[in-house]
Amino acid sequence: MPWLSIDSLEFPSIHTALSEPDGLLAAGGDLSAERLALAYKQGIFPWYEEGQPILWWSPDPRAVIVPDQFSASRSLQKTLRRNKFKVKRDSAFDSVIEHCSEPRNYAEGTWISSEMEVAYRKLHRLGLAHSIETYMDGELVGGLYGLAMGQLFFGESMFHIETDASKVAFAFLCRLLSEQRCPMIDCQLPNAHLESLGVITIPRAEFETQLNLYADHHQPINWDILPTLLSPW
Repeated sequence: MPWLSIDSLEFPSIHTALSEPDGLLAAGGDLSAERLALAYKQGIFPWYEEGQPILWWSPDPRAVIVPDQFSASRSLQKTLRRNKFKVKRDSAFDSVIEHCSEPRNYAEGTWISSEMEVAYRKLHRLGLAHSIETYMDGELVGGLYGLAMGQLFFGESMFHIETDASKVAFAFLCRLLSEQRCPMIDCQLPNAHLESLGVITIPRAEFETQLNLYADHHQPINWDILPTLLSPW
């Protein structure tokens, strides 16, 4: 497996990634903003645990969703219509990533290390990383974060304290990105939670085609025109 040098931002071709474990491409390097931006534009993301070297992945197939094809269950539709959550964007990025980094009751640990928190907070300050937050009675109860590159959004992680709070954040993200003509949200790896929201898998080669078309698009998603407090559903 290739070992990345601190002195070079170059990645191996994603087509050289291992099939077992699926998508493992390289190790090493660092989490500089420049390296992370280049990685995502090539369909590569870091994923590792504390005590491991930085591991870089590009799985095949890839989990994605077309914002227009977001699918809300009947119960989620009821939650959205009730408007029991206030939804904001980029109002509490640091808190969202902190919550996402906390151990879950359904997992043994967390993959968001302190090093990764620092790196993504820097990307947020640079205008590359964004968050959607859900509030109830003034308290942050759910949210998600990810990176915007060109016309694409690369989802990273989500959390919820109240039932459906992260799903509501995801629904609002899809609505916002649909309005911005975003053709695809990268969800990295499939799971039952994401599949319930309409996430599908596509071959890595097809994902790469979408990256080449939209990751450096001349009309990127314009986060600056979006309101902080999002309109009710």
